[in-house]
Amino acid sequence: MADRPYHHGNLRPVLIAQAERTLREQGLEALSLRELARQVGVSHAAPRRHFANRQALLDALAESGWARLGAEVRAAADSAGEDYAARLGAAGRAYVRFATRDAALLELMFAGKRGRHVTELQEAAAGAFTVLVELIEEGQASGLIEPVDPEPMALLLFATVQGIAALVNAGIIAPKRLDHLVADAIERFLHGQQTLASASLNDATITPSRRRDA
Repeated sequence: MADRPYHHGNLRPVLIAQAERTLREQGLEALSLRELARQVGVSHAAPRRHFANRQALLDALAESGWARLGAEVRAAADSAGEDYAARLGAAGRAYVRFATRDAALLELMFAGKRGRHVTELQEAAAGAFTVLVELIEEGQASGLIEPVDPEPMALLLFATVQGIAALVNAGIIAPKRLDHLVADAIERFLHGQQTLASASLNDATITPSRRRDA
């Protein structure tokens, strides 16, 4: 049988989108450049114009995954309105939904940071993490989050929602409990931060008077 003609003018995003579907539905072992070419209807050699080998495809998938994750989390927060708790909750739910819908892709994203093209993947991952950092800074500006280095706070939030996603993916908790667990985690996170923020404010106002009494 003759090879299928190469006809896509913008083939790379088409290949990545199809690779994501294959990864989601069939798993990592089902991914190959030849099968990907068959699925999108191009010649078996066409994908190599964009990916030198299978590993290059996996690296591109991981990088694309980080970009999409960051965009989905940001869009969810922005669509939640001006209430800070609602914005934080929407961001958390968006992350967990991505992590449970595309568990295999997320695993590839984490693994990719230890493989080739590390710089590009680290930059893509940092872009996604920046969304959480900016949300923490937003809370600090409103006095709702303790005024400390925002990155550890963002990492704590990331670890919390990732932990919920991991429990869902492992079948330890039912997916129907996802929204409630995220809402409860965000509420407790904010309550703890508000307590610390109030303590920091009190310390800042009490300390000068102590110095005058000394």
